[in-house]
Amino acid sequence: MITKPIIILMFTCVILFVYDNNQANSLSNQDYPDLSVMAGQMILSGFRGTEIDDHHHIVRDITVYHLGGVILFSYDVVLSSRIRNIIDQEQLMRLTNDLTEKSNNKLLIAIDQEGGAVARLNKRTGFPETVSAAKLGENDNLIETKKQGELIGKILSECNINVNFAPVVDINSNTDNPIIGYLGRSFSAEPEKVVLHAQAFIRGMREYNIVSCLKHFPGHGSSADDSHLGITDVTDTWSEEELIPFKELIKSEYADMIMIGHLVNNNIDPDYPATLSEKFITDVLRNQLEYNGLIISDDLGMKAITDHYELEETIYLALNAGVDILLFGNNMEFDPDIVPKVHETMISLVRQGKISEERIAESYKRIRDLKENIR
Repeated sequence: MITKPIIILMFTCVILFVYDNNQANSLSNQDYPDLSVMAGQMILSGFRGTEIDDHHHIVRDITVYHLGGVILFSYDVVLSSRIRNIIDQEQLMRLTNDLTEKSNNKLLIAIDQEGGAVARLNKRTGFPETVSAAKLGENDNLIETKKQGELIGKILSECNINVNFAPVVDINSNTDNPIIGYLGRSFSAEPEKVVLHAQAFIRGMREYNIVSCLKHFPGHGSSADDSHLGITDVTDTWSEEELIPFKELIKSEYADMIMIGHLVNNNIDPDYPATLSEKFITDVLRNQLEYNGLIISDDLGMKAITDHYELEETIYLALNAGVDILLFGNNMEFDPDIVPKVHETMISLVRQGKISEERIAESYKRIRDLKENIR
């Protein structure tokens, strides 16, 4: 005869077994691939070369480490060379086609094509001249701004590039800002005008199915320093109105992707720059602004990060903060093995229990959802 306590114990064991089994299979039940694939999809890297073959490290990165995306440059910073990835349109089309063919997953092929001073595809490489955001804002003609987005979208689409790290939605609150205002990268000092022109620009690019990226959250326009060169502290200059463009573009569904800047604001997080900050990314961007889309870091090879953090700490903090894609431009310094190093570090952090596999799967799902909408 089975007593009541034994029946209760048996029932409890069954419940625990089902729960543990469901937990163990939670990723597979959601049709997620293995950890190696998910981790690789969360990396976007630069590389050196205007053509590739099977011996090129970027092909290894795509085929072995499941690299999720690449970023193209027209200038090699380390070599002080005007030849990095782009010579002319014919060569660029061959390169992007070759990259695409190597990937089993849809590859994000990204570029900074804002217009004006920041345009990797320019007259020197045989592409049409583009207009800066500052000039578009000054003219204040939304039809003209949309046409500029269409022009850029058409150029990128023809070259098999599917992501543009643009538009800049920083407010031009400091016209002497060396990296934003001075280069004419902001539409306006008025948040509302920034929103309207960013929407028009994005609508133009969407005509050609180009993924846009709002930058640089939480706002780089008031800074007096360049984060390429070191820590950029906006504690005494930043104001909440710099969040307005991000807030309004999220609400109006113009935020395909958001880039986090290497900005320090001790009033929000006294410990970490925004790129590595859970307070900025999870508390402000995710919870306060209710953004559920894809978050990419600014280049983690910039001195604002590398001068203060080792690679493993950078990756741990960025993932823990909520970054979905780790961007390594691989141009401030060049390392042909940066992707294997980042990939192996991510796997190690999961194996050590410092980052959960569910956290990786969460970012992978956002990346997969974005890629499914790219033709």
